[in-house]
Order: sequence, then structure tokens, then C-alpha cells
Amino acid sequence: MTEPKDAEARRAVAPVICYPNDTLPRLDPALMERARSDWQKVSEVLVPPRDARCFHVKPGQAFRITSVEGPQVGDLNLWNSKDLSERFYSGKTRALHGTHVTTGDRLWSGFPALRPMATIIADTLDWYGIDRFGGSVHDVIGTRCDPYTHHLLSGGQYHHCCHSNLTRALVAETGLSPDEAEPLVHDVLNVFMCTGFTRDTGQYFMKQSPVRPGDHIDFIAEIDLLGALSTCPGGDCGAQHSSDAAACHPLLGEVFDCAATPDWQAPERNGYCGGHGLKKNLADAKKVLICDANGRKCAIKTPTHAPLSRWATSHAVT
Repeated sequence: MTEPKDAEARRAVAPVICYPNDTLPRLDPALMERARSDWQKVSEVLVPPRDARCFHVKPGQAFRITSVEGPQVGDLNLWNSKDLSERFYSGKTRALHGTHVTTGDRLWSGFPALRPMATIIADTLDWYGIDRFGGSVHDVIGTRCDPYTHHLLSGGQYHHCCHSNLTRALVAETGLSPDEAEPLVHDVLNVFMCTGFTRDTGQYFMKQSPVRPGDHIDFIAEIDLLGALSTCPGGDCGAQHSSDAAACHPLLGEVFDCAATPDWQAPERNGYCGGHGLKKNLADAKKVLICDANGRKCAIKTPTHAPLSRWATSHAVT
């Protein structure tokens, strides 16, 4: 197509931030520092290469993910441990904080709860910034490597992509069937992964992670969390993934009690009433919504999906 005469003028229009985040509540930096200064480890899990493990974190506890033997990328899923339908929403986290996250940024859950699940309180790779290729660390862009895309592109069958690793870990932790667990696996925080978009084609790229043994990222849990961490088969993701070709290393997950946050109050679920402009009562298999005649003063009740409710009853964190 022929460019219009005002093509350059159109390109020159300045962008605006879609979701200015200056009104978001933020944790006090002093509190974040105190939380790390006097903590006691209560549990740990060493995640083997090309595998995944689950862990539990209570509100106000901290958790740390550490590179222990060699450069390694991890894929992190988070759920509300008492209701697995509330889970990490990478897309909204990206919209609110940016394509990559670091100290002070929060990990948000999906609709309708839309509340912070965890806040990053320390990051030994925060020095990296944005490199000359447009790459940065800890991305909320990529979805997770998965066997379906691998088969689509190569025709191969590979069972240790992060999607499969996370599915196996969730099955082992909850007792859900694979068919019940797999839909709960979701887009991830790519811990330690260095990624961006190419400037000429806009394609998602990865490059060798700058992570080294001893590097870590720390979080405060804001609600009861069930986490799952996968050690990516791509290792440092400097060449490829979805195969056994790359050198892979374990990742260490640790959970800490924090003396500075003993009486943590979990944030409330999002305050939107759920009316969606509808002026009559609605009921379906998943939700009961009650509004007045003008769509105001809404009350919403969301029954939990039966398998999730069964799991939460027998595995609730107290």
C-alpha cells in the first residue's frame, strides 16, 4: 500500500501510558527492608532441572527464588491456596507495571478479584535495566513454553516444557486429575529470563540470562498462596527451549516467617460491584448476581467449582 502524505505526522504522535499507576497502593520500602532483616526460614524446596515443585506461603510470609548451581530460568505460577480459580494474571501485571518487573512491583490476580497476590521486595538483578537490544529480566510477556506450541512448530512430542512441569506439580500437590489441573496452569512470571521484542519485526525474543549462582528474587505474600515453580528446559534460555539440549540447573525456593509482618492483613478483593450495566437479576451455573433496578448496590456470589472446593476443603492453609 502507498503511504499517505501525512504518514510521518501520524507516526510522530506521542504515546500515552494506558494505565498510569501512581494511584496504586505500594508497600513501604522500609517495611520491605525490615521484612528481610529479621526472618526465619520455615521451609524450602529444591526444584530439579526440567521439573516443577509446589510450595505454600501464608500472608505476610516471604519467599525467595535463588539460582544455586548455574544460570537457570524459572516459570512461576501463583494461586490463592483457598480458591484456585483466583490466580496470577500476567497480562494485567504487565499493563500496570510494565513488560518486566522488579523491586516494588506487585503480582496481580485475575478478574473478578484483581488484587495483589505478592510484592517483589528485593531483586539482585535490578541493576540490569534495559539493554541495547531492548531486553530486560523477569518478564511477564511470555506465556510459558508448552508442548502444544512445540508440536505446532516442530511436530515433536516433548513432555518437560514448563506447562507440563507445572501441570504435574499441581496434580501431585492437590490430587486433582490432569484434566482438572491443566486448565488451572496459567501464564507465568518468567523469573530470571531476559527477553524483549525485536525492533524491526516486533517478535518476542530471549537471550542468555544474566543470572548467576547466588542471585535471587524475594517476595512478600499478600494472600494465602500456593506457588509452583518450573525449571525451564531452556536452562538460561540463551539458545533454545522445549528440548533436552540446554544445560539445566536446579532452583531453590525458600519460605520465611517475617518478624516485621506478623499481623499481615490480606488485601480485599476488587471493589467493583459486578453489575456490568445489567439491570436485572442474573443467574447461571457459575455466578449469582443481584442488582437493584438501576444497576446499583450489587451483591455477587461466586460458588467455587466443585473440584477446587473439594481440594480447598482438604488442603486449606491455616
